[in-house]
Amino acid sequence: MPANRKLGRASDQRTAILRNLTTAFILNGKIVTTVARAKEVSKISEKLITQAIRERDNFTTKEVTVSTAKLDSKGKKVLVSKTSKNNLKYDVVDREIKKKSVQVDSPSRLAARKNMVYWLRKSHDAEQNTVNPVNRLFDEIAPKYAGRNGGYTRIIKLGTRRGDASEMAQLELV
Repeated sequence: MPANRKLGRASDQRTAILRNLTTAFILNGKIVTTVARAKEVSKISEKLITQAIRERDNFTTKEVTVSTAKLDSKGKKVLVSKTSKNNLKYDVVDREIKKKSVQVDSPSRLAARKNMVYWLRKSHDAEQNTVNPVNRLFDEIAPKYAGRNGGYTRIIKLGTRRGDASEMAQLELV
């Protein structure tokens, strides 16, 4: 199997750059970078999208009982007073038990998810909410490209960068 381009960096720096670029690409749908980096990110993201398409429907749903804290109208936890065996009073959070439907991944989907977690980092959107790009890959991108066999990305060359005359490109989802 051929290795990645070296990109003029040590291996730890190179993988950090590729992970960050791949995460930004999956979350935003397009990035502007150098041609060499764009080719590497394209290669990585094509494999991740292919895995997501292959494992898209490979899960089961399961009914689970979940214990959660009861909340009042202001969103604070409801406390209940209890008495111990030694007649000491203490407060306990009142809990309610609910049934919840959860997805259980098959072993192959779990392996694919772990591979994606290696390349994709959790990030924040404009409202500072945590976004998991792996879930975006499975929920939004995989269904979009389900009928397609490869070729999910496009590299458009933009010309040279002004500072160092490096060849720039825009990588985008097709």
